[in-house]
Amino acid sequence: MRVTLIAGGNVGDMAANLRRAQAMINDLVGPVMRCSHRYESEPWGFEAQQLFSNQAMIADTDLTPREVLAAVQKIETVLGRDREAEEMEKQRTGQAYASRPMDIDILYYDDIVVNEEGLQIPHPRIEERDFVLAPLRELGLR
Repeated sequence: MRVTLIAGGNVGDMAANLRRAQAMINDLVGPVMRCSHRYESEPWGFEAQQLFSNQAMIADTDLTPREVLAAVQKIETVLGRDREAEEMEKQRTGQAYASRPMDIDILYYDDIVVNEEGLQIPHPRIEERDFVLAPLRELGLR
């Protein structure tokens, strides 16, 4: 199966974080067959000092969508994502999102549609986010 992911963040050395994410996706999800260049953008849905760097990747996987989700969440954690700290920051600021070193979303999983608690594929906000659309266009998916 082919899974399309968007990886990004705005904390730390994002070029290195994205390289590490790609290597871990290769190990935990499946071989990355194609990836876009890095795109920088303003934070989406909240205010932050640092720009975001994002990159789309297409991987070949034998995992189920839920297994892919578990794998990418593990990668986020290894790369420094702390969801509890993010929640505290969101409560403190009243914003919907917070800065983070790595966030990986599943955009597509072949042509499969998933609408479950905690997992929606295709990702429901693709069309709202230029930082997703630009790398997808580069990969010929938009």
